[in-house]
Amino acid sequence: MSNSTIRHDWQTDEVLALYALPFNDLLFKAQTVHRENFNPNEIQISSLLSIKTGSCSEDCGYCPQSARYDSGLKPEPLMPICDVLDAAQQAKSQGATRFCMGAAWRKPKDSDIERVVEMVQGVKALGMETCVTLGMLTDEQTARLKDGGLDYYNHNLDTSEDYYSEVITTRTYQDRLDTLERVRNSGINVCCGGIVGMGESDLDRANLLIQLANMPQHPESVPVNMLVQVEGTPLMGTEQLDPLMFVRTIAVAKIMMPKSRIRLSAGRNEMSDEMQALCFFAGANSIFYGDKLLTTDNPMTNHDLQLFDRLGLKSAGSSYA
Repeated sequence: MSNSTIRHDWQTDEVLALYALPFNDLLFKAQTVHRENFNPNEIQISSLLSIKTGSCSEDCGYCPQSARYDSGLKPEPLMPICDVLDAAQQAKSQGATRFCMGAAWRKPKDSDIERVVEMVQGVKALGMETCVTLGMLTDEQTARLKDGGLDYYNHNLDTSEDYYSEVITTRTYQDRLDTLERVRNSGINVCCGGIVGMGESDLDRANLLIQLANMPQHPESVPVNMLVQVEGTPLMGTEQLDPLMFVRTIAVAKIMMPKSRIRLSAGRNEMSDEMQALCFFAGANSIFYGDKLLTTDNPMTNHDLQLFDRLGLKSAGSSYA
């Protein structure tokens, strides 16, 4: 069997065995898979903008945008389209090829979808790929986004089904799976991953990756986030995850989903250059670029460019291999 065989039948013991490999063996295996499917020295660059901030009715324990927590975040309504397009143009000028727009909704109204479609069409007119994350969707809303030209829809599973209720109670795991199925059935590319470092077990991390890899079609983009602890949220004070366990998670994700772009997402601001370099070697080949990730800090663009230069990495087009 090839290292890059696409599988949808991963079992828990297999995945735990990958996690348990000696670190060098695991990274060698992941890098081998990576090279079979991608140029190992190219990074796809996305930029993320919060187009509607705060006042969310959900209780996600990691999120400062929840109206239930006093995180000091100032709520902001849906941005004017001209401001969104200005931000997209700036992101493009800094090297981003995909522009992602996030709105803190449990589920958007149909009128909201119409405004988002206008944003999508404006960003596409700049020659960029588009991605949005808006919460749960109806069939009609999903179809409208597809008709409007949306390229990617982000809807993370966050963690394993078993651990999910420890983090979120206002939306079920099945709700998330249902939204992902709607997006996939509509023909929109799927962006779906999770967050590690929320107090979950090794088994939970393995089961999250199994849930993703055993979908009928792997997500084209798999964001792997490190928990960013925010004052006022329930997960503030959670024990920090071993950085090498985060790198292992990147590597195992790459082995299980060979043709997916594994995105190094939230938490990069707390990662050393050396840790990020290990993640790139382990198969991460996409990042969020810019100084903000929705509401939390991200490494400054110039620092990213300097790191890419030191590592001999260059920006890639974002077509799915």
